[in-house]
Amino acid sequence: MKKIAVFASGGGTDFQSVIDANERENFCTIEYLVASKPEIGAIDRAKKHGIKPLVFDKTAETKEQFYARVAETLKNAGVEYIVLAGWLLVVPTSFIAAFENAIVNIHPSLIPSFCGMGYYGIHVHEKAIEYGVKLSGATVHFVEADVDGGAIIMQRAVPVEPNDTPESLQARILKEEHKMLPECVKLLCQGKVRKVGRKVYID
Repeated sequence: MKKIAVFASGGGTDFQSVIDANERENFCTIEYLVASKPEIGAIDRAKKHGIKPLVFDKTAETKEQFYARVAETLKNAGVEYIVLAGWLLVVPTSFIAAFENAIVNIHPSLIPSFCGMGYYGIHVHEKAIEYGVKLSGATVHFVEADVDGGAIIMQRAVPVEPNDTPESLQARILKEEHKMLPECVKLLCQGKVRKVGRKVYID
């Protein structure tokens, strides 16, 4: 059984989608929740399901110290995959190198649109509506040093309606995220995701 860690920075609904799917299908062991700050909703979800939290407290350590501590803890626990599920801290290249081709992220747009530095949360949906696109959606991709620039594993499109607000678009895309992210994690843990350069194949 593959061991994973999930990183979250907020309420943890994407995290919960992985928990729920795994409880139904048992495709991995969720060893840790890594939280970018104390007292976020994702920590409560972890505790409810017996998942150990690792929490960044900026009053107690630097980001560099935090990532080094997390890397050592996850390596020692035998964690093989890391899932960024609403993670708002930039991941340093040293951490990415330590888990090469083993970190995936979910982003609330159809990459390469509306992604990169500054594109997170509701801002993504504001920009999509402002631009006037007819389709948006979500993307699961491998994490590389270029923010949101890693090879794409899976995408789901969602129509942008004429009367959409950023909040209504976000809510519809989130429903697709909650289906797609657990599916991708399951495929990873089953060894069915194959990366060749920038192309990803599902076997």
